[in-house]
Formats: sequence, structure tokens, C-alpha cells
Amino acid sequence: MQLADLVVVDLATLGAAPQIAAFFGDLGARVIKVEHPRGDSLRELVDARGVPLQWQILNRNKHCITLDAATAAGAAVLERLLARADVLVTNLSAARLRRWRLAPAELAERFPALVAINLTTYGIEGPWAERPGSGTLAEAAAGLAGLTGEADGPPGLAPVGLGDHLGALQGIIAALVGLLARAAGAPARFADLSMTRPVLALLAHRIATAARDGVEPGRHGNRFPNVAPRNTYRAADGAWVALTAGTDQLAARALAAAGHAELAEDPRFRDNLARVAHADELDALLGEWIRARPGAQAAAILCRAGVPAAVCDGLLEVVDNPHFRARGELVEVGPLTLATPVPPGDIRWLGRDLGADNELVYRDWLGLGEEELARLRRDGVV
Repeated sequence: MQLADLVVVDLATLGAAPQIAAFFGDLGARVIKVEHPRGDSLRELVDARGVPLQWQILNRNKHCITLDAATAAGAAVLERLLARADVLVTNLSAARLRRWRLAPAELAERFPALVAINLTTYGIEGPWAERPGSGTLAEAAAGLAGLTGEADGPPGLAPVGLGDHLGALQGIIAALVGLLARAAGAPARFADLSMTRPVLALLAHRIATAARDGVEPGRHGNRFPNVAPRNTYRAADGAWVALTAGTDQLAARALAAAGHAELAEDPRFRDNLARVAHADELDALLGEWIRARPGAQAAAILCRAGVPAAVCDGLLEVVDNPHFRARGELVEVGPLTLATPVPPGDIRWLGRDLGADNELVYRDWLGLGEEELARLRRDGVV
């Protein structure tokens, strides 16, 4: 596989940073998941069937070992692991990085070939560096939640770990850039990443506009405040159809599909600024047409007319979507239906039991003797 020659040590906990290491495992790298002997807290989040499903998915393709790196013996074992590693993934505070001798300068001195990625909510520098956080708080603090929801309603939080996922994608890019730089002869690289940064990047246009104009944009439901039409519309069968047609050409196509081709030259709808100013009237026209037919039929007519539209499917409908199946974007792993990794990779196994790979990693790969391994077990280090 593409990254089979790489070794990644995953010291991270919970849900964001471990996704970085999972990417490398998906592409064949040897990923060693290091947990305290009491286990990652994510294992405690079990579903109604008693399964720590989130743990299993985020820690797929990893060799799971236990190690108390805060002890002298554990720190010595960790040093041996890092000496053979290409990438280190952590989500530690500055104080803990120093305590574990993993601060940037010390890492560069001890492991000059190691690419280190540390992902936290606010980063390890700055006034908020020591604040507790999460991907949800990154969405809130960086302004995304304040833009999400209806105008007269509360800020909206994403129903998934969006901040975590964006942070992880940023970490993957940083790790790959570090490996490329290393291959070109550059020194070791430590990336201090925050989950707020990619959320801010996502909102770059909105932030620039708000700062320039001195106006808080507020919430607009499913509309864009600067593009129309863009909304969801209820169909005759109760389905919801999403439509986005922000350019003049697309808006004209949408009006024509709805039986109002002549309105493309109407002063209210002729250009985007006019359409935004008359979004209520435009939505009423499109909504009336969609309400008169089933959602799938309305979406199909719009698509044939070259207008981007789709039914807002439920997850059970998503699971049966023939397009996703044909492209291999959903796959069965044992009894589970999972989304395939991004970019495409292989899920060879799900997250394993606590310490499942201690023997494999410590004895067979790291070369610890039976007596040393027994002592580490006895002392509660592994």
C-alpha cells in the first residue's frame, strides 16, 4: 500500500487527532495506538448495544498497546518507539508536552527525523491555550455556530464532529507536508495546530465581509445572505429538496424549469443582488412548483435542466444510495456499514481491545525481552 513504509505513533485521545493517524493506517502505514493502561476515554462512549462504535471507527487499522508514559520506565519505552517512528500524533497541552519531553525544541533535538503533529482546540500558544475545548467549541468560538440556524432561533451546533474532522484534515495535510520537507532534507517539523484555524478558514469570505463592513451577518436558515436562490423546499410527498443556483445562468434555468422562463429578465431576478433582495418572492415561486410534485421528481427535473438540486435523504436512504455503492463510498466491515476513508483507503480492521497488540509491538517489533516485558506488566507500565 502507498504508505506501508511509514511508522506512526498515535498518542492522542478522544476523537479529533486520532483521525490523523487513522488516515495513515488506511493507506498501509504501521500505526501504533498508545493508550494509558486504563484506556482512552473514548472507549467509555458506548451505544445502546454496548458497543464503543466511535472508538472502533476512529481507531481502525491501528495496533493498540498500553503504556503509562508518565512513568520513568514508560518514558523509556516511548523513547524507543519514537526512535523508530516517522510521525507522532498528539493532542497535548504545552505543559504536558514539556512534562513528557515532547515539546518542539526537545523533540527536534532527540528525534531529528520525526514529524510531530499536535492538535488541540486552541493550540499550545496564545491567551486561550490552556482552556478546555472540543471540536464543538471550535465551531462556536470561530463563528460557525453563530451563523447556523434560523434568524430568530439560537445558534446551531453541527450534529456531527465537524470541528474535529476539519482539524484532523488539517493535521493530515501538515503531516504530509512535513514528510515531504523531510524527504527534501529539511529538519524535523513540529506542527502546533488548532481546531479553530480550519473553521476560520472555512468562514474566510464571511469574516472578510463582516470585518470590512462592520456588520454582523447573523443567521439566515438555509439561505446564503449573498446568493439566491439557495434553500430547501418541501415537496408534495413531504421530502425536502435542496437547491442552489447562485449564478444568473443557473437561476434562469431554475425559473425555466419551474415554468417561469420569462422571469429571468424580471428586474427582481435579473442578477444576484436583485435576487438576494427579493429572495422571499423567488423562494415562493420555486417552493410552489416543488410543492406540486414528489421530491425525487422535482430534483430530477431540475437536474435535467442543469440546476444543482437533490433530495435531502435520511441516513437509511443514504445507505441504499446506488451511486455511493457504485463508487465504493460505502462498504461493509463485518456487520457494519461504514463510509470509506478519505482519501480512499482500506479498512482492514476496526479499533481493537485495550492492549490487544502489546505482544506484537513490544516483543516482536520493538524487541523487548520476556523478562523486561513481564516487569513492565508487573509494575503497571503496560
